Amino acid sequence: MSFEVQILLALLMDALIGDPSWLPHPVRMIGWLAEQTENVCRKIVPSERTAGICTVILVLTATGTSGWLCIRLADTIHPLAGDSVTVLILYTCFAARDLIGHSQKVADALLYNDLNGARKMVGRIVGRDTAELEREGVVRACVESVAENTVDGVTAPLFWAVIGGPIGALLYKAVNTMDSIFGYTNERYRFFGWAPARLDDLLNWLPARITGLMMVTATLFLGMQPTAAWRIFRRDRLNHSSPNSGHTEAAIAGALGISLGGTSKYSGKNVSKPVIGDDCYPPDTVHIEKANVLMVATTALMALFLLGARMVLIG
Repeated sequence: MSFEVQILLALLMDALIGDPSWLPHPVRMIGWLAEQTENVCRKIVPSERTAGICTVILVLTATGTSGWLCIRLADTIHPLAGDSVTVLILYTCFAARDLIGHSQKVADALLYNDLNGARKMVGRIVGRDTAELEREGVVRACVESVAENTVDGVTAPLFWAVIGGPIGALLYKAVNTMDSIFGYTNERYRFFGWAPARLDDLLNWLPARITGLMMVTATLFLGMQPTAAWRIFRRDRLNHSSPNSGHTEAAIAGALGISLGGTSKYSGKNVSKPVIGDDCYPPDTVHIEKANVLMVATTALMALFLLGARMVLIG
């Protein structure tokens, strides 16, 4: 089975199945391993930053080795078994269906005018305080999450899968998982989380930029606003504290004709962020739904682009 077919099967499985709660998921195992490794490294390494670096190295080594062994052992049984394990590993690295499911629950709550329910739902996918968000704030938070997680949950693992195979995708997910656990600027993780946060930024740098361009291109096929998407992408993609998140947020804000960013509350404190996009329309549930459609179209274009480039380069 060709690698291109394996990738497409994995994307199809994610679209059809998503992430069932009953399925033992590698990302959950990686999260558990990262937390256990943190405890050990903090005890034996005096420097917090060095302990964080050691944790990253150990978790990546264990993750990569485990994935490689699973594929090799399956391959010794039968080549088809090796292909199946490869597809399964790739499938667990994608999260498009779950992203759509979580964001749609927010939209559904708003459609039934259940603002408190929408606040709780969006609080599961964003880091800001959501208890006092107004309707437009809930929509903005949800759309920002879709934009950012299009990279983290779909296109970046796809990029690293094409570059490094299933192990490349798995290692990316390990870094991304460690960043979500340790990549905070609070007292506990300011130094310890430096390594996973910087490595996550590095691994997302190119995928985020390609994804932003693919997102702008996708608007051409969806009857959205390609001119505005391109203009806002060029103007506002660097208006973000993250070196990567602004690219897809700018593209999606331009495509939908809404503004993102601004002032949000984190742990009870107001944090002012640059505004991305223009206030052409008040944010509403339709923008969550359009953001999901745009994410799916962007994923399809990204897959065509990356797999096509791979076939041309490899021959």
